[in-house]
Amino acid sequence: MSITIEKILAATPVTTRGQPTHLSADAKGERIAYASGKSIFVRSIDDPSISKQYTGHTAQTTVAKFSPSGFYIASGDVSGSVRVWDSIEAENTKGEYHIVSGRINDIAWDGDSQRIIAVGDGRERFGHAITADSGNSVGEISGHSKVINSVAVRPLRPLRSATVGDDMAMCFLHGAPFKFNSKSTGLHKGFVLSTAFSPDGETLVTVGADKRIQLYDGKTGEPTKSIGDGEHTGSIFSVSWAKDSKRFVTASADQTVKLWDVESGKVTQTWKFGDGRVSIPDQQVGVVWPHGRSDGLIISLSLGGDLNYLMEGTPQPIKVVQGHNKSITALGTGSDGKGQTLWTGSFDGRVTKWDVASGTGSVVDGQSHTNQVTEFASSTGRAYSVGWDDTLRIVDESANTFAGESLKLSAQPKGIASADGRVYVATIAGVEIYVKDQLAGKLDISDSQPTAIAAHGSSVAVGLSNNAVRLYKADSGNKLTQSHEAKNSIAQISALAFSKDGSLLAAGNTSGKICAYKTSGLEVATDRWSAHTGRVTSIAWNETGTHAVSGALDTNVYVWSLAKPGSRVKALNAHKDGVCGVAWVDGGKKVASAGADAAVKIWNVAGLQ
Repeated sequence: MSITIEKILAATPVTTRGQPTHLSADAKGERIAYASGKSIFVRSIDDPSISKQYTGHTAQTTVAKFSPSGFYIASGDVSGSVRVWDSIEAENTKGEYHIVSGRINDIAWDGDSQRIIAVGDGRERFGHAITADSGNSVGEISGHSKVINSVAVRPLRPLRSATVGDDMAMCFLHGAPFKFNSKSTGLHKGFVLSTAFSPDGETLVTVGADKRIQLYDGKTGEPTKSIGDGEHTGSIFSVSWAKDSKRFVTASADQTVKLWDVESGKVTQTWKFGDGRVSIPDQQVGVVWPHGRSDGLIISLSLGGDLNYLMEGTPQPIKVVQGHNKSITALGTGSDGKGQTLWTGSFDGRVTKWDVASGTGSVVDGQSHTNQVTEFASSTGRAYSVGWDDTLRIVDESANTFAGESLKLSAQPKGIASADGRVYVATIAGVEIYVKDQLAGKLDISDSQPTAIAAHGSSVAVGLSNNAVRLYKADSGNKLTQSHEAKNSIAQISALAFSKDGSLLAAGNTSGKICAYKTSGLEVATDRWSAHTGRVTSIAWNETGTHAVSGALDTNVYVWSLAKPGSRVKALNAHKDGVCGVAWVDGGKKVASAGADAAVKIWNVAGLQ
């Protein structure tokens, strides 16, 4: 047996309200790099389902920048570390350097791909200039009295660099080695958020929270003119130049992206997001204009995490790439049983539908959960989700929208299952039974708290906090009566799953052990599936009931065999910070997993024994 990664459906970039998110594209305009969670994702622009994930950082990442050569990426995190690594495989780390004591806000490479300047928040200093291969100092970043938000390096010689920060100033540095030359104050009246040199090195631009766009001479750092007064009505978060150095594009909190002509100082096109209404998730917090492309594509980032593909002359985005940028907490499959669609829910309540074949995700429309999504169940064209906002919500699969009203639960949900037209929700007080979207029955469990639930036909299995697995039978009056109980687990039950034909039941517990029972009398079929070292969060059986896949907080995904319990295969470190959901997809040939890195991964499973 073997398990190999087929594709990574990447998380969307991490965003913070009121702060810019810096995106980066490689010199050929083929790939984009950005930070999300504790990972950096390197993603194909033309086919976003092709991506690489770099997991070398141990803290939340903040920024990633391609070197001009395209072979290396420098990335920073909130602990002040910068790592330089190869961009092709996203595995080999060339160096790790500690720059400042706080968060890294931005990184810039020089034109030779040899030196990096990293800036951010610190105590002794707000940035540093180093060589990329050895970390040796090549100058000091001085002149600012507050946190630095952005840095730019002139791509041609003589080397010049500009830093902008919360002290409303732009400092101009000469290099190499980089040293302070001049400071422009009094121009911006608010935090300066982003800066960029034109590709020909002639012009420098700074933008900020005061909605001002200021231009400077690229060689001397002298301010030349300010343009666009009154155009943007919110903070300008980001700016990016076209490769012809005659135009640039800005992204702003007023939900617009604007294209500017430098010579005339006028806007040539505006893209407006949010259908004309005030919508905070539609604030544009980042933008990149990938050079090396012939189609003039611009990519902007919404505060909600969506990547918008914009084309000059087209008023609407030609494509929107969606996904999660908070930890995924639940994963479910479509109701047709073919394993071509997946549902994911995240820590912030967002629910996304994925097409397994194309690798595209689309956020479900309508009023979503306001808190983390606990679990999914699906039946006949509908998906059901429960969340910590204590509601049961119903998604219409074909329309990809939340249908009807949300149903209020009596207590916090621990899980959901559906079978035979009934939907069962396990709450901390008991089990609630819904038929045709109405509460039809309730079972109170007083001696223990339910922790997991699964259903098949008229059988309902409930995992309990007293380590027991109880089997109930549902009658025509929607009443549950207990038929069997198994008490051989030594820890709380955390995951339950029936096989496709209902003859087997797998139970995983918080210590990482999985036991498979025969449903008829809860006799143990195997208790040797015990390789996880953390809480088992999800179990799924294949079509034939011969193999199961499991995911746990120990970050691993295992595929188990019932006939040969000892022969298991594992995907080590499948998801940084833990796996939360697993499922068989594509007719049982592949496995999907999702986890705290906010990514969905599709694995090829071969040679099942």
